[in-house]
Amino acid sequence: MKSVLQDKSPEEISELVLAAGEKPFRAVQIFEGLANGKKISELPVPPALRAQLTAAFEDEPVRIAETFVSRDGSEKFLFELADGNLIEGVLMRYKYGNTQCVSTQVGCRMGCKFCASTLGGRIRDLTAGEILGQVLAVNRAEGGTRRERKITNVVLMGSGEPFDNYDNVVKFLRLLTREGGLAMSARNISLSTCGLVPEMRRFAEENIPLNLTVSLHAVTDGERARTMPIANRYKIADIFEACAYYFERTGRRYIFEYTLIAGENADEAHALALAKLLRGKPCHVNLIRLNAVKERHLCAAEERDARAFLAVLEKSGISATLRRSIGSDIGGACGQLRAKFLS
Repeated sequence: MKSVLQDKSPEEISELVLAAGEKPFRAVQIFEGLANGKKISELPVPPALRAQLTAAFEDEPVRIAETFVSRDGSEKFLFELADGNLIEGVLMRYKYGNTQCVSTQVGCRMGCKFCASTLGGRIRDLTAGEILGQVLAVNRAEGGTRRERKITNVVLMGSGEPFDNYDNVVKFLRLLTREGGLAMSARNISLSTCGLVPEMRRFAEENIPLNLTVSLHAVTDGERARTMPIANRYKIADIFEACAYYFERTGRRYIFEYTLIAGENADEAHALALAKLLRGKPCHVNLIRLNAVKERHLCAAEERDARAFLAVLEKSGISATLRRSIGSDIGGACGQLRAKFLS
């Protein structure tokens, strides 16, 4: 597999261009052309430079292999990487714009019991350009450009744990927000972690004030460990301390994801316990009805139970919403589509 040109910052592309004996403005043409979703073979540069680039870099490192459209309007994409690996993502359409969910790894090694991404373990990390390539491919497919983006929001909630691929993810975020590229505001980006505490604290220092989302899913360490092995390493108290530090450094409130699993964590007692845990914290709770994975033996809470759980939180003064189910008819949950194609 060749290198990925989309990994490169404008400064790094400038070095390549100058080393090839080309004028500096060619670097701008390349960076902007890639931001428009073009393959290297489509870039508006001299043939000799294009030939040099295609010899060293993948022409199309991320390709949309299949597209599945849900009855709710969302779209699921199966992406093929240059080495033949498969990843996936979802485009969700809302009144305020289009949100794309991207993957950060091929597979995942976190082992969460409610997630299909981890079924085959982690195969490899994605490079920054491969993460960005998902956005570039879908933005182009939707008729967007770098100046007129069809992708208004990005969430790092696909396959993989973003902070388990820390350096590539941070570089991706810097490329995504870079002027001359897609120039997306950090406030329009959300990153979801299962709770890698050292990396959460490190990220607070990066000066990328995005929406930090933490998968909580339980009210005690023991209960959390039943579905999330990471709970054996970092306690809920550790996560709260890291979140408080993120708020201190960025001024951004943090978000807790809480997946409602029937018979596990979705009754009134758990709602009251969660409200007690979070009272007074600058946070929001995103309740999610489990998108069931056939390889797991967990079931989603009923809609009425989810509504009752939400009502308890709201009555207790906790900011909370119940996320509407997206793409359940097209395997919308992380890893489901890839698992289907590999089986």
